[in-house]
Amino acid sequence: MLRQYELVEKVRSYDPGADEDLLNRAYVFSLKAHGSQKRASGDPYFSHPVEVAGILTDLKLDDETIATAILHDTIEDTVATQEQIEDLFGCNVARLVDGVTKLSKIEAQTENERAAENLRKFLIAMSGDIRVLLVKLADRLHNMRTLHHIAKPEKRRRIARETMDIYAPLAERIGMYQFMDEMREISFRELEPDAFASIEARLADLRASGTGRVEEIAEDIARTLGAHGVSAEVTGREKAPFSIYKKMQERHIAFEQLSDVIAFRAVVDRPDDCYRALGVIHQKWPVVPGRFKDFISTPKRNGYRSLHTTVFIGEKQRVEIQIRTEAMHEQAEHGLAAHWAYKDRGEDARAEHGEYPWIRDLVEILEHAGSPEEMLEHTRLAMYQDTVFCFTPKGELIQLPRGSTPVDFAYSVHTDVGSTCVGAKVNGRQVPLRTRLRNGDQVEILRSEFQEPDPSWEMFVATAKARAAIRRHVRIKGRAEAISLGRKIYEEAISRLDGEVTHKAFSDALKRLGVEDEETLFERLGNQDVSDRTLIDALAPGLFSSWRRSRAKRGNRKAISIKGLTPGVAVHLAPCCHPIPGDRIVGVRRRVGGIDVHVVDCSELAELDDREWLDLKWGDDAAAGIATLTIVLQHQTGALAKVTAILAREDANIINLRTRDRDTVFGTFQIDLEVDNVEHLTHIIAALRSSDAVTSVEREKL
Repeated sequence: MLRQYELVEKVRSYDPGADEDLLNRAYVFSLKAHGSQKRASGDPYFSHPVEVAGILTDLKLDDETIATAILHDTIEDTVATQEQIEDLFGCNVARLVDGVTKLSKIEAQTENERAAENLRKFLIAMSGDIRVLLVKLADRLHNMRTLHHIAKPEKRRRIARETMDIYAPLAERIGMYQFMDEMREISFRELEPDAFASIEARLADLRASGTGRVEEIAEDIARTLGAHGVSAEVTGREKAPFSIYKKMQERHIAFEQLSDVIAFRAVVDRPDDCYRALGVIHQKWPVVPGRFKDFISTPKRNGYRSLHTTVFIGEKQRVEIQIRTEAMHEQAEHGLAAHWAYKDRGEDARAEHGEYPWIRDLVEILEHAGSPEEMLEHTRLAMYQDTVFCFTPKGELIQLPRGSTPVDFAYSVHTDVGSTCVGAKVNGRQVPLRTRLRNGDQVEILRSEFQEPDPSWEMFVATAKARAAIRRHVRIKGRAEAISLGRKIYEEAISRLDGEVTHKAFSDALKRLGVEDEETLFERLGNQDVSDRTLIDALAPGLFSSWRRSRAKRGNRKAISIKGLTPGVAVHLAPCCHPIPGDRIVGVRRRVGGIDVHVVDCSELAELDDREWLDLKWGDDAAAGIATLTIVLQHQTGALAKVTAILAREDANIINLRTRDRDTVFGTFQIDLEVDNVEHLTHIIAALRSSDAVTSVEREKL
């Protein structure tokens, strides 16, 4: 553990103007605050923040960042408060410490919710000051170095998985490859111990059998470059176990089939020497087709610059060579941290969205995500994928994950451009929106102000930003449709009540249902979270019970009672429209005795103009009738059982059931029901419509 004077001297060695007093006060405050706390290793807890600070001094970061590292656990793990930190160390350090502090006290229902909340706060703080990210990554790196001291395997695996999914990709995104490699290796060793051990054993065998071979190749490359006037420092290294494992998984090959386990790096003096060195290497050794990448002319999103090529050396041995300058190498190793170290100390530390646009995208994803799980999914997507480079018609470079489509391109330009996209031209030729873009494509987005995001886009987009925006639109539109449907259900429900619903009755109903306002009620009705029966019970308590009692008491059903008929005349309810008590009806005299009773809007009446019509009404004691319903069900197990259960619950007797149409998605059925009256039928239809198995239900009238 670094002593106080050692830490201060280390900072002053690269920053003579550092605030020595700030560092001393932070060291003493943190030491006292953590007191006798111990880590899982048995070491004093204070050793952790000091080691984190030490990691950041190796990156030559400023005094405020080092003070933040020393204090970063005081609010979370001690009695220290945010106000104390601000009073003693200033608002900048307090803001940084708050950004790094995890929300350990938050009440979350699931581990995903807790992780999402921590990540949300962290990313928002990072977007305000990138030093938050640097401290957090150093904190996580030291925690990974001491991971083996944690006794519980499940806790070690959880931390390793979180590191692999979130923090290693974040380190990669800002070009801190040393941090990324070490985090991945420790996580890989914890998550896949057998695979890690196997690859380590293979590498050990390779070293034993090829002793001196790496040095020979490095000297050969340096000698060849020097002979052509290019001074270069060439070093060779074997690739890390996780990198090898990843290639084996991606290519579906065994370790023995990998031919580029060893990589070489040539560090030259000037950028133009990079291309001169490349020319010399390609002249001397055959190039492996498709393995050349120029990250100098088109740097990665994290600022990484280098030339990559793979050549055959010796007996067809594939060798990867990276060519860069010393400044590029420093950037490649320490990424944004190296950039920060060379900045003017008085310059604002705000995140540079122009240089690191992925930070802006991540924060926008936070705003669009609908759930913790969705946020974590989008964040991982945004951080993991490789890059392709495309151009706007004006020549602006747009960097996208591999596999992106014109829709991803449009959303990358601006959310409004993505949302109004109707088509695209790639290299001047119109293409389908699901077309995968390639390096160098020029993309023109065709737009319409009447367009809106198509939910089907989510099936083929590759970027988290596009997916989050599409899902957000679907949620908003879905809510509007649910509110509209719920409003109709509400109006239909209250039409069955006697009299108007007063403001007090409505307010009381909202309280009984635990709903805040009118729109939320309509939304829940539309989403079938609240049935119309529950609604009516809330508006008029006890009404349904009285309806049930009245139906239960009716005993044997009465004969049909219709006013306007001569007593004793034969009456037939027309099978074409199935009139039931409550319908407006008309009688049509048969040619041979008896009366047919039709609903007044029955389509069959147009063919009966030559018959005698009678003006009829249902009698006061009319009860029972047959109604036909056409029901469309989703093709799912138990759908028809749900329907019959609803009908049984509503005292509707099934007379007949017919299958009219059926495919792999939907089934259409006709059901003849014995019902009391129109009011009873209306309630049955509403109950059926509230079921998730029912797509639509209509009363059949020819």
